[in-house]
Amino acid sequence: MIKQALIGATTLTLTHLSFAQTTVLNADAALDVTTGKMISPATVIIENDKIVSVSKSNRKSYPKDATVIDLSDHTLLPGLFDMHVHLTFDANAHGYKRLQLTAPRSAITGVVNAKRTLEAGFTSVRNLGAGGYADIALRDAISDGDVPGPRIFASGPALGITGGHCDNNLFTHEHKVVADGVADGPWQVRKKVRENIKYGVNVIKFCATGGVMSKGTKVGAQQYSFEEMSAIVDEAHMRGVVVAAHAHGTNGIKTAIKAGVDSVEHASFLDDEAIQLAKRNGTVLSMDIYTTEYILGEGEKAGILPESLDKERQVGGIQRESFRKAVKAGVNMVFGSDAGVYPHGDNGKQFSRMVQFGMSELQAVQAATINAATLLKQQTQLGSLEAGKFADIIAVQGNPLEDITLLENVGFVMKNGKVVKQ
Repeated sequence: MIKQALIGATTLTLTHLSFAQTTVLNADAALDVTTGKMISPATVIIENDKIVSVSKSNRKSYPKDATVIDLSDHTLLPGLFDMHVHLTFDANAHGYKRLQLTAPRSAITGVVNAKRTLEAGFTSVRNLGAGGYADIALRDAISDGDVPGPRIFASGPALGITGGHCDNNLFTHEHKVVADGVADGPWQVRKKVRENIKYGVNVIKFCATGGVMSKGTKVGAQQYSFEEMSAIVDEAHMRGVVVAAHAHGTNGIKTAIKAGVDSVEHASFLDDEAIQLAKRNGTVLSMDIYTTEYILGEGEKAGILPESLDKERQVGGIQRESFRKAVKAGVNMVFGSDAGVYPHGDNGKQFSRMVQFGMSELQAVQAATINAATLLKQQTQLGSLEAGKFADIIAVQGNPLEDITLLENVGFVMKNGKVVKQ
């Protein structure tokens, strides 16, 4: 509001100042995810959307008009990241059922799933694959405040070869259906990267091997050549965009790492060489080791094709053993659930499997916080409870370093300094 005031012969314009909104969280503890140490008891002071301080409780050092939230018996953590989701996918519509879903309908599905994901404590996600750029529309609607949801780092249509995973193989040749991201050859894949960036993606995803959920692909078979993968990575990195490669098979994993990808998704068939390549190149692994339980338990009802069920029976156990070996070797890893294959909002169920198959509780939390933020080059803004970072904060009742399953039921969620669940 602008007010005019006359002082002598001079007209002054006075701007009505808006004062900072201060919120205080008082909890039993706050986890420093970088060191693994607990601050206990803890007070976090927030002004507008940023953290001002995180300290051992001094409950008299904040403004009297602050909004104070009592989280006794709770532990504070940074908002969680899920680095592999499909918000626009319906977990109850797989295989031929998916043909009934248009891009506009998928975007509306994404609105529902985004809210569920945020309320589960995941304040940031990387959406890896959506037709019609529906994830871009969803991301922007959330950013504009039109609908609730996490911060989305969106890939748009995933790149894939003709007839491979990331193409649509559910029609006959007479229909001539080709998925949005299909491109073959080094110059065509460069063009597709440029097109995706033109339409607003934050991330590039491509399919380096066959997949479990696609028709007619061999799950371990390499798809793109080294030259094609290198062209994708080079084009994306020139524009400052992170690259994720879907890769189950050993050769595809190794080729993607050599081509310079930032992360490998699924990484099911790892051998010692692949693990050492990932360590040497700083490649991050994102391994969805919970999904096998849903696919084999509920997948048939959801329309998952028989061949996909057969492929999952081949892959699930091997992927979990690969996860164990990668953790033991010290490969950098992030939390990626592949939610959309299974219901959104259940993302947190993967934490206990990560611990079961080799991680400490702290490593599992770090995978979903500071490690994920670093992969996305957001570590100065997100991923830990530190002064100056965005106030994306969750709270669980108890200590998740003693019981990781607490992260399956997050009771308090704040994003950008605003409480979205309490």
